[in-house]
Amino acid sequence: MSSIITDKKVLKGGEFLVRESEPSDIFIPEDFNEEQHMIRETVRSFVEQEILPVTDRIEKLEEGLIPSIMKKFADLGFFGTHMPEEYGGSHLDFISNTLVGEEIGPSGSFSVSYNAHTGIGMLPILYYGTDAQKDKYLPRLISGDLKASYCLTEPSSGSDALSAKSTAVLNDAGTHYILNGQKMWITNAGFADIFTVFAQVDPKNQKEGVSGFTGFILEKGMAGLTLGEEEKKLGIKGSSTRMVFMENVAVPVENVLGEIGKGHLIAFNVLNTGRFKLGASCLGGCKKVMSTGLKYALEREQFDVPIATFGAIKHKLAEEAIRIFTMESAVYRTAQLIQHAENELSGSGISFDMAKRQAAEEYALECSIIKVIGSEVLDYVVDETVQIYGGMGYSEEGHVARAYRDSRINRIFEGTNEINRMVIMSSILKSAMKGELDLMTPGMAVQNELMNNVPYGEIHTGPYAEEKTQVSNFKKVLIMLLGTAAQQAMGGKLNLKTEQEILMNLADIIIEVFNTESLVMRVSKIAGNPGDRDIKVYEAMLRTCMHDATSRVVRFATDAIASFVEPAMQPAFISGLRKYTKYPLQNVKENRRLIADVLIAEKEYCF
Repeated sequence: MSSIITDKKVLKGGEFLVRESEPSDIFIPEDFNEEQHMIRETVRSFVEQEILPVTDRIEKLEEGLIPSIMKKFADLGFFGTHMPEEYGGSHLDFISNTLVGEEIGPSGSFSVSYNAHTGIGMLPILYYGTDAQKDKYLPRLISGDLKASYCLTEPSSGSDALSAKSTAVLNDAGTHYILNGQKMWITNAGFADIFTVFAQVDPKNQKEGVSGFTGFILEKGMAGLTLGEEEKKLGIKGSSTRMVFMENVAVPVENVLGEIGKGHLIAFNVLNTGRFKLGASCLGGCKKVMSTGLKYALEREQFDVPIATFGAIKHKLAEEAIRIFTMESAVYRTAQLIQHAENELSGSGISFDMAKRQAAEEYALECSIIKVIGSEVLDYVVDETVQIYGGMGYSEEGHVARAYRDSRINRIFEGTNEINRMVIMSSILKSAMKGELDLMTPGMAVQNELMNNVPYGEIHTGPYAEEKTQVSNFKKVLIMLLGTAAQQAMGGKLNLKTEQEILMNLADIIIEVFNTESLVMRVSKIAGNPGDRDIKVYEAMLRTCMHDATSRVVRFATDAIASFVEPAMQPAFISGLRKYTKYPLQNVKENRRLIADVLIAEKEYCF
């Protein structure tokens, strides 16, 4: 099946910064078809019936429990929705797979095990495995008969994964690599059958002279492959997390994954999809936790009325909804971009696995954005839910404290959010250096607009013209700063590799651009076909988000200007910033009350 929107205006990775998009260009959740609604209900029912009732048992790491639930989920076909039919998969479109990931999000520790197995566990073999490796492992990974793990991190190498110390030496017979080393924080390790492991190939006895960071497929039961005890973690206590030790593990040469010395390609390309999947699961978690907090606010009475009627609580509920709705808009916009790329690549004759890999690589920047906003919005939602619960939120008798603890890891998983902000900036700068993203033309146009008052870009009219104009102006702020930073870097005045604070300021503006543009387009598309929806509520979310985003962009840009613009030029940059951040004042109090009243009437997250 496919719900793809085939449109000639679909943007390449990062191109949203320099090109305008139309509402008709994107996919929004309101576009789900009947089959996708059925997928949603099937996964949601599974979580509610098979996982949530045994959460306490999962938290205690009851032996065999998560593997047994994983097998049930696999029996329903959900381990192979992203896999080709020839190996037993069902090859659903990327948007439908995103929906599966979203709906599994509320399952807590189980979602970690599921995402690790179907993502970083299976994708390395799909992307880089030989035909023999795929034939041997993928069918049983899809059926759930085998469980997978991914072994990258070591005690001395976290974000700097390529500095791993584990070694692989080819034996004299040339038949096996002998692996030694240790890996830590390995999800699913306690019950995994397959371990994708990375090690440094020693060049000393390599006949070809090829060496370096390399991937290997190890199997449970190989002599010398042992596990540490289960880690005692702050959250996600129900997911298996152990150290993996290798002491002279003999791995057949046919178990080398990809090419010798090219393990970094596996590590980085698999993480693109992993980051997106994490963001999608965070989205599902947000909706569940917010609905839990709303229900409590309606039940809990103080001063003889439910606390949901208080303005301070309404503010929290509405702000949670605004952030969730905005994040969801960005998630499914990205899903459609990746799906379109997969379809185009497959249509050109590229293999299934290569199409998936290249599509995710094309939108690596957007995947990092989704990972960052997903994890940070979930952290906000669980924190505010604990606050709504008050003392009960701090008690382990309920589920809110668990959600609070579980959420925290997401800003560390799949590359820390700081690393992902660096990825966003490096993606932009690399694309510009290669000529794939033209920043020079808009840069000159913005400069001309500021110096000579020559308008640059589309003049927005009609519905939501002010919001569309503000998104365009956010882009101009970014381009104004990027151009100057790039000029200073080329002139040797600014070393962007060491100025991470500046890069993070710029990355945060990029995130605001993508978020707000996604939201404007979604609300515009809904307004074009509202059905029985009250468009005023969506407009309240849009305008409140834009009001707050403008303040954030001003702060990020001001920090950047103060950090690297020469003092004599700072007044001109501040003047330009003020010109581009004149969004009209909004009555955000009334907007939030309107949103909260709808939520209270529906008694759950309902957008």
